Amino acid sequence: MTGWQTLFYKEILRFWKVGFQTVAAPVITAILYMMIFGHVLQDRVQVYDSVSYTAFLLPGLVMMSVLQNAFANSSSSLIQSKVMGNLVFVLLTPMSHRAWFVAYVGSSVVRGMAVGAGVMLVTWWFARPTFVAPLWIIGFAFMGAALLGALGLIAGLWAEKFDQMAAFQNFVIMPMTFLSGVFYSIHSLPAFWQGVSHLNPFFYMIDGFRYGFFGVSDVSPWLSLAIVGSALLAVSALALHLLRIGYKIRS
Repeated sequence: MTGWQTLFYKEILRFWKVGFQTVAAPVITAILYMMIFGHVLQDRVQVYDSVSYTAFLLPGLVMMSVLQNAFANSSSSLIQSKVMGNLVFVLLTPMSHRAWFVAYVGSSVVRGMAVGAGVMLVTWWFARPTFVAPLWIIGFAFMGAALLGALGLIAGLWAEKFDQMAAFQNFVIMPMTFLSGVFYSIHSLPAFWQGVSHLNPFFYMIDGFRYGFFGVSDVSPWLSLAIVGSALLAVSALALHLLRIGYKIRS
C-alpha cells in the first residue's frame, strides 16, 4: 500500500471497529426522528403535491446523517490523535499534505455514506420515496460528505482539546444542520428567515439531495450544485493549506 492508502485503511478500521457507536447509533437516532416527526406531522403538513410528509422527511434525515457523521469522522480522529499524542507517528512519515487530505476526507465520505445507506434502509418501512434523478442523489451525497469531511479536518486541526471540538459541533454544525430544511420547506418560513436560510450552505446540500428523489425542490438544483461545489472547493483549499503549513500539528 502507498502512504495515503495505509492511512485511509487505518481510518476506516478506526470507525468500523466501533461500528455500533459510529454507524448503528446514528441510524437508531434517525429512526427516532422519523417515528416522532412522521407520526405527529404526517396528517398535518403537506410540503409538495402528492408527496407525504414522511416521504419528504426521509431524504432530509438521510442527508443530515451523512453530513454529521462525515464531520465527526475526520474531526474526532484528529483531535483524539492530538490529545493522545499518537499523531507524531503519522507526522514522521513522508506523506504529503495531499495524502493526508485524501485519507481523512475519503474515510469521512465512506462513513457518511455507510450511515446514510443504513438510514435509508431502515426507514424504508416508513415511506418509499421515488428516485427521479439518482445521479443528483449520489452527487449531492458525495459532495456533502466530502465538504463536511474537509470541514471536520479544519476543526480537528484548530481544536486543541475535546471541549473546543464539542463547542464547534454544538454551536456551528448542529444549528446549521437542523436549520437547513431537514424537517420543513423554507417556503413555510417568514420572508426574513427564508433569506437567512439561503445563507446556509447546508440548505443547498439537502435541497439538492431531495430534488433527486422527487424532482422538485425549494430552489433550482443547478444553483444548489454551484453553491455546494464552490463551498467544497473553498473548504478543501483551506484544509490543504492548513495541512501544508502544519497548522497546530508541527509546533
